[in-house]
Amino acid sequence: MPEFVNPFSGVVPDRKMTKQELIRAIRLNLAAEHEAIHLYMAHAEATDHPLARKVLIDVANEEREHAGEFMQLLQILTGDEEEWLAHGVQEVKELQEELGTSETPDTFTVGSTKS
Repeated sequence: MPEFVNPFSGVVPDRKMTKQELIRAIRLNLAAEHEAIHLYMAHAEATDHPLARKVLIDVANEEREHAGEFMQLLQILTGDEEEWLAHGVQEVKELQEELGTSETPDTFTVGSTKS
């Protein structure tokens, strides 16, 4: 997550990052995007102002797009990110089958008031 209170957090190091450092940096960027989505959606849900709500949701969705870009970059850099994500998806599907739940993306969406 961004550390704006630390004046040295944005200082460029005197050397280029290693590949592993870059991967960690991209993961941090991804976390920041998720944090921004959380923040903007909380603000959208906390207001009755129609324009503010619409703008906040739109910006949150743009952050979701950024998250996708970082995920694709991680796949390129690591070579196995999609494999690990697929394992996680499969585990959730198995748990869903065990519980007999049918919740799908159509029944719960970002920006929805359903919970």
